[in-house]
Amino acid sequence: MFRKHKQILLLAFMVLYATMTANAQEPVKLSLQEALILASKNNTNILNSDLDLKIAQKKVWETISSGLPQISGKGSYTHIFKVPTLNFGGQTSLSKELIPWSDVTLSGRIDDVTLDNGETIYLNLEPGTPIELGLKNNTTFDLTLSQLIFSGSYIVGLQATKVYYGLTKQTAEKTRLDVIETVTNTYTMIQLAEESRKILSQNLENIDKTLYEISEMNKQGFLEKTDVDQLELTGNTVRNAMNQIDSNLEMAYRLLKIQMGMEDSQKIVLTDVLEQGESLTKSSLQLITETFDINQSVDYQLIQTSEKAAKLDLNLAKSSFLPTIAGFYNHTEKLKAPAFDFAPKDLIGVNLSLPIFSSGQRSSIVSQKRMALEKAKNTKQLVSSSLTMQASQYQSDVKLKLERFQNQKKSKELSDEIYQRTLEKYKQGMASSMDLMTSQNQYLTNLTNYYQSIYDLQGSKSKLEKLFNINQDSENK
Repeated sequence: MFRKHKQILLLAFMVLYATMTANAQEPVKLSLQEALILASKNNTNILNSDLDLKIAQKKVWETISSGLPQISGKGSYTHIFKVPTLNFGGQTSLSKELIPWSDVTLSGRIDDVTLDNGETIYLNLEPGTPIELGLKNNTTFDLTLSQLIFSGSYIVGLQATKVYYGLTKQTAEKTRLDVIETVTNTYTMIQLAEESRKILSQNLENIDKTLYEISEMNKQGFLEKTDVDQLELTGNTVRNAMNQIDSNLEMAYRLLKIQMGMEDSQKIVLTDVLEQGESLTKSSLQLITETFDINQSVDYQLIQTSEKAAKLDLNLAKSSFLPTIAGFYNHTEKLKAPAFDFAPKDLIGVNLSLPIFSSGQRSSIVSQKRMALEKAKNTKQLVSSSLTMQASQYQSDVKLKLERFQNQKKSKELSDEIYQRTLEKYKQGMASSMDLMTSQNQYLTNLTNYYQSIYDLQGSKSKLEKLFNINQDSENK
């Protein structure tokens, strides 16, 4: 009975394992938009920039809280090996008994008088009770409440934290745009390789079919063996090209998975159709005629924020001439108090720190910060001019790449027609194997150039879209 249950459990486990393995091996189908969304959630650079943004938020609160009430507690234990004492002396008394004077206790006879009957009366000083001015063992607790009342550096610091947070946010946005560009380019590269492989596969199928026909004709003595070998050589050339594409595809898929933060073992399938033809031409023409708004550029926003930071840095240096005022309240509690304790339990007060003279140090710092602000303004002007020129250059580049794409598209179509006609002539014995080889190489070259022109055009478009900061919303694109 136990053995039967064991077999059932083993069978159930095998079924479960097979199901899990099948699910694990099922490929993930991804459009470009879905790939961008995955990258925005899992890409390492974006994850790190999100952490930087959270750090900046904590930094803002750190600065704000430094000006809010602060409470601190302190406890201390003390042991005094020899407690100091204070003796105010004892009282005097009259006695018939002579008490010798002692320098140690400061007591004894200080005077005497003899009566008429011959009896002597002594005036004695009795020793006083010593008063300890402390405790041998004691524990003290302090509670202090402080509040910043005025500080120039704190006021400037609050403004600086907002700028710092804005700078971190803009840097995160730039990182996101970089990831969008790289993922888009990798996705396009895979699309091109898959499309190229598909066409080469069809081409190889036609070559193999023709090779079979030529081989049969050679067996019957209608064609020479050289023609068969030449066509076989052509087929091998196509196979080598396909093998190279397969190798490139493997690396491209791995690169895309790294960019999306996916496991290398996960299989993915791209679902978007390669943008080419009229669609690619139309989207490119739209970008060429787009007006550049420099305020939308993340690079320009970053340099603007850097200028604000330099200005606040100058204000921070100027604030070093201002006083700092803080109020405080202190409460002290002792487990045991000595007989004479002059330390108050509660204190309230105000601290004032006023800079008076620094031998020109603060003035020198202010001068440096003022010149740094001037440099930031100059850099902003340079970046503004550079970005405007870059926008014009990128648009010209898209225009040139578009013209090259259109020319390569025509060349591919023409070389394909030439190859197909040459192939038919070769089958009919009207063209030599060398003619077929030449047309085949011409077709493969133009096919490669055509897909390269698509990749170059897509890359130029991505750069321009990134600079213009348009069509870059990975969540809502």
